[in-house]
Amino acid sequence: MVALPIYRERNAVKLALAVPLIASAPLLAACVAQTEMTAPMGDPRYIAQPLTDEIYTADPSARVWDDGRIYIYASHDVPVAEELIGTAEAFDMRDYRVLSMDRPGGAVTVHPVALDVADVPWATQQMWAPDAAYKNGTYYLYFPAKDADGVFRIGAATSPSPTGPFTPQAAPIAGSYSIDPGILADKDGEHYMYIGGIWGGQLQRWQDGRYDPAGSDTDPTPAGQPAIAPVVARMDDTMLQFAETPRPIEILDESGEPITADDLDRRFFEGAWVFRRGDTYYFTYSTGDTHYLVYATGSSPYGPFTYRGRILEPVEGWTTHHSITEIDGNWWLFYHDTQRSGLTHLRNVKMTPLTFRDDGTIVPIDPTPGD
Repeated sequence: MVALPIYRERNAVKLALAVPLIASAPLLAACVAQTEMTAPMGDPRYIAQPLTDEIYTADPSARVWDDGRIYIYASHDVPVAEELIGTAEAFDMRDYRVLSMDRPGGAVTVHPVALDVADVPWATQQMWAPDAAYKNGTYYLYFPAKDADGVFRIGAATSPSPTGPFTPQAAPIAGSYSIDPGILADKDGEHYMYIGGIWGGQLQRWQDGRYDPAGSDTDPTPAGQPAIAPVVARMDDTMLQFAETPRPIEILDESGEPITADDLDRRFFEGAWVFRRGDTYYFTYSTGDTHYLVYATGSSPYGPFTYRGRILEPVEGWTTHHSITEIDGNWWLFYHDTQRSGLTHLRNVKMTPLTFRDDGTIVPIDPTPGD
């Protein structure tokens, strides 16, 4: 997850990209407080309500383990200095929290800190969107963070408990970079990690196989050229390292051509989440500055994936990040918005049912049908 100095007004579908954060005096007043409740819990304009009002959470990775309970591994948003608001540095999360419930609609437990950046030997700041996996009695937490050189890497931590505390490895996963690790546990027992995020996620600085510290802060790809691709790597048996060099993923249009960098409604930005339904792999992701959650499908965890459509229309707040999980035979979308705060760096996690048509396509969701 990443941010620009842009703020999407409440209930606006999309702002022009040139609108600066400082354009609104009322907004500045809200930014100073950073705790103002701009919309109450239970507001009927929203298709779903925040799962908790105890803390601010975002980037939900929802998992159901052997005990049948739902665990949501989330970023923990916190207030920041006023001068950082509207920049990527406003997302200065320092730890991870786990939410859990016994069923959809059940009481939500907010668990203690699962992992703090102070406990990670190699990390310095910005514990962004995590994910988790389970294998042979051990729970694995995967997370991005910046190292001492300001470069995003992917770390791994372990625990005998699904809620932690997690013990981090002394070094990041070898060969890892960028942000937003997402894990696919395939039916054959193999696990795959999908990673990548452009702009603040630094993926564009790795296009030559090495990190370019002087690289662009945005996407330098010319119009008409294939968009920068996320990458995937199979995990080894330890679940702590890659079994192979990460490889790029092709996202194709209906004609079999790569989605281009200027196709802002469909190109990959961040937040890859992959799941399997029957024999079909769904590669889902955020388009970033156009604020859609979309999906593509394929027959292999490596792709290629063909674009199929939208999952979620724009939410309130600049970022959009999600997970999709099957629970007792029904599918659910987990996502975040800014209902509670009205501030793009103080978000709240939500969940809503997801519907598939007979042909496997997804029925798009409007997060604010009451507007």
